[in-house]
Amino acid sequence: MPDFVTLGRSGLKVSRLCLGTMNFGNEQWGCDEPTSAKIIDAFLEAGHNFLDTANVYAGGRSEEIVGRAIAARRDEVVLATKGFNPDGPGPNNWGNSRANLTRSLEHSLERLGTDYVDLYQCHAWDSTTPIEETMDVLDGFVRSGKVRYIGCSNWLASQIVEAQHVGKTPLVSLQPQYSLVVRDIEIDILPTCIRHGLGSIVWSPLAGGLLSGKHKRDAAAADSRYGKVNEGDIWEMLKRSLFTEKNFSIVDKVGEVAERLGTSHTAVAIAWTIAQPGVTSSIIGPRTVEQLEDNLAATAVTLDANTLKELDRVSRGPLTYAGFLQRGR
Repeated sequence: MPDFVTLGRSGLKVSRLCLGTMNFGNEQWGCDEPTSAKIIDAFLEAGHNFLDTANVYAGGRSEEIVGRAIAARRDEVVLATKGFNPDGPGPNNWGNSRANLTRSLEHSLERLGTDYVDLYQCHAWDSTTPIEETMDVLDGFVRSGKVRYIGCSNWLASQIVEAQHVGKTPLVSLQPQYSLVVRDIEIDILPTCIRHGLGSIVWSPLAGGLLSGKHKRDAAAADSRYGKVNEGDIWEMLKRSLFTEKNFSIVDKVGEVAERLGTSHTAVAIAWTIAQPGVTSSIIGPRTVEQLEDNLAATAVTLDANTLKELDRVSRGPLTYAGFLQRGR
């Protein structure tokens, strides 16, 4: 049975793995509705309870697919969604303003087929809206019963502190990018979350699939997003930034550990994230049931202190002065 932990400084119990649904309904590089429903069913049947979506995933189709898939067991699921990104063409259809978040939440509830979400998150920081307005409207959502808890995604440490200072209802979570390849949140953001009562729900634990071990230094796997890139598109740019000798040395070490433990690259990489202080859940994004099963294997992987040190040594970035002070070594 999976472990459950409280989300930040709240009483909400969530599984250590969170099913991310950005692939659902995106048939260009994701999966169709029948496959999405099978993944959701298998995830819940395995005993996990935490699902994350957003108003913009697949143009809203992700929320619709998730809503239909969990309708018969809604109360068993901790359902998270996000607002901020455009929900229409006008100037007031994006951001963390009262106007946009109110509209976005109503649209999300309609697509999800529910009258509440367990966790509602601001998908990004909005420098054009006073934080007092944002926190006030989020507090109103909680008081109305349409939202149980509130969080944020991709915010900086200073922004989290400012929000916690002015908000009547505190944030309980942050969604940051985090993996053996991307560790910069350790310097300031993760410690801030710990001090201010936010659990971290980390996204891209496989570094965009790089840590799955299926790519080679000179060639991406043909069935992956990086195997079908066009010059100048986002996947080509991500490939250039990810496919480096440094990152492949991390992949090699993950493979060594996986072989030693009798498991997969994927399971080791995800297990590393949930072994880190301050991390509540790791967001997985499978496109098939087989990928889901590989992801779920992470919960059975135990990384001892020596193994964690091995992975730390190969993946730690250049030591800055600020990083030295924060780490205390």
